[in-house]
Amino acid sequence: MFILLIVILALVLVYVFLQQRLGGNPSKEERSKFSHLENYENGKFVNLNPTKMDMNISAMYALMKESQKTKQESKPKENVPIQPINWERINGKEDSFTWFGHSTFLLSIDGKKILLDPMFGPSASPVTMIGSKRFSKNTLSLIDEFPFIDAVLLTHDHYDHLDYPSILRLKDKVGHYFVPLGVGNHLVKWGIERRRITELNWWDEIHWEGITLASVPSQHFSGRGPFNRDSTLWTGWVLYGKNTRLYTSGDGGYGPHFKEIGEKYGPFDLTLMEGGQYASLWSPIHMVPEESIQAHLDVRGEKMMIIHWGAFTLAPHPWKDPVERALREAEKQEIQLLTPPIGGTVFMKEQENTNSYWWKEIN
Repeated sequence: MFILLIVILALVLVYVFLQQRLGGNPSKEERSKFSHLENYENGKFVNLNPTKMDMNISAMYALMKESQKTKQESKPKENVPIQPINWERINGKEDSFTWFGHSTFLLSIDGKKILLDPMFGPSASPVTMIGSKRFSKNTLSLIDEFPFIDAVLLTHDHYDHLDYPSILRLKDKVGHYFVPLGVGNHLVKWGIERRRITELNWWDEIHWEGITLASVPSQHFSGRGPFNRDSTLWTGWVLYGKNTRLYTSGDGGYGPHFKEIGEKYGPFDLTLMEGGQYASLWSPIHMVPEESIQAHLDVRGEKMMIIHWGAFTLAPHPWKDPVERALREAEKQEIQLLTPPIGGTVFMKEQENTNSYWWKEIN
């Protein structure tokens, strides 16, 4: 009887722990408002182009076989280093970006500090013991070095983009949060006041502190638990200030929305294009690097960086594959692909080639 009580108590504690990390859900009133939107059907957000992933047994078996082929190269055998943050460079007068692996960036635009998808946690999972572990160590502690962050931009609510421990650590040093529809409920559950959160639908535009922000379509999905799939929106972001025009794709598959974005907001000085964590099973909602290059051309970008890699193993391909495939395709298309080291800061208008091939030195 005592052992049974211990087991029940443990299950209750795990449930409570997970409930917090799962975040919040849109209210009945919010869902009623969403129901009038073109990208919302039958209680869920939908893509512009219908996307369907075949999750039958044969597809899952094929994915398992695919994973086995690349298992030995799916993650580095040694810790991936992070360069010391160069605050003098970041706080200079020039617009800059600093990459922290995967899709996390610190942008400095017109003197404003903006964090994209701040995922500094050790695991891209609600349960850190069983999730994919980060290639770099102690990244959460980097937040302690950060100055006041004027704004956080989130692309969607998946664990590798919206990280509970990162949000908690950042909570007292962030001015405002810009998020897709419904995602604000997660932040509110974690103690962030609703007045500090602005939710946007696709093609919504806001002028903030002299910078224009626009939420633009991506082809993906959302959800942090088994019962809230697609209950919140996913998005890409356009940002432009006095000297820099930037686009980040967020997660998503290739589609005609890229040309629409390019026609409305391009050209861009820099694009941050998702191009990692791909597999044949989920090709509609994750691009392969060659598609990322084409998407960059579609939106009329100048310089490009491939993102969504370098931090976690979430798909059945060698961990170095995204950047190496992207470099080959970029050379064919005569595109300037930036490959800074993790933690390195690059000026948006940098004329010199600052590329680092840091991954080649890691086993």
